[in-house]
Amino acid sequence: MLKQHINKIILGTVQFGLNYGINNITGQVSRQNVKNILSTCQENGIIKLDTSAAYGNSEQVLGEFIGNDFDVISKYPRCDQSVQSVFKNSLVYLGIDQVYGYLIHHFDIFQECPSILDELSLLKEKKKIRKIGFSIYKTKELDFLLNNNIQFDLIQFPYNIFDRTFESYLHVLKERNIEIHIRSVFLQGLFFKDLETLPKKLHPLKVYLSELNAFCREQSISIEAVALNYAIHNKYIDGVLIGVDNPMQLINNINSIWDTYPLEVSDFISLINIKEKELLHPNNWN
Repeated sequence: MLKQHINKIILGTVQFGLNYGINNITGQVSRQNVKNILSTCQENGIIKLDTSAAYGNSEQVLGEFIGNDFDVISKYPRCDQSVQSVFKNSLVYLGIDQVYGYLIHHFDIFQECPSILDELSLLKEKKKIRKIGFSIYKTKELDFLLNNNIQFDLIQFPYNIFDRTFESYLHVLKERNIEIHIRSVFLQGLFFKDLETLPKKLHPLKVYLSELNAFCREQSISIEAVALNYAIHNKYIDGVLIGVDNPMQLINNINSIWDTYPLEVSDFISLINIKEKELLHPNNWN
């Protein structure tokens, strides 16, 4: 059972190409750490990687190490190049001839030009992509896709113990046989932030973070375990994206996965109700 849970982990690689995360003090991950992180993934049965043409040189860095040993999900970002051109470059950078998934990275570009999805479908027909889909931020975006019966295979959105906005959609997506990947399981590292160094704009979240810290101390469990297991043990969720800066962080994540999710933890999380919901979106932190 534990292996089944570990296999849900998807390695997010934005920090391989950019300085990323509110708790990131080391900057872009070094090549040696990338190599060691990927080796740790292979040793533990983690085979999916998430990247994007928008993540700096993440695709190029991955291409130095991955061979054909991983299932890669990449994304088409907002840009002035065609899908074909960006996708072709991604394959070259990654050093592979097909990807597991290819997502439209910014929903507004699909709304402006719906034919983008047709281009992804064509690449899928050519067996260059196994699954096509969207990376979204808002429920209204998902409502648009579902209400208009847009055909796609894979969806990615934020979901964590503080932000459960998409909760009611999980069973709907599963009924439609859509693969569900969630990101921001650690709210981009906010859960681990020293409360004394919390940016002023995020001070309204301090009370919730303090309650989370206190609960974890009382239960003698880590915040990491509470947050990660909450997503991994959800039967509707197929993949949980996590980002790490070094192999030890990844090993700690793996070691924090439980066989079962304790009822008292579920009860605590069910009582969390963030009133300042706009602060759950990192793009509102600046």
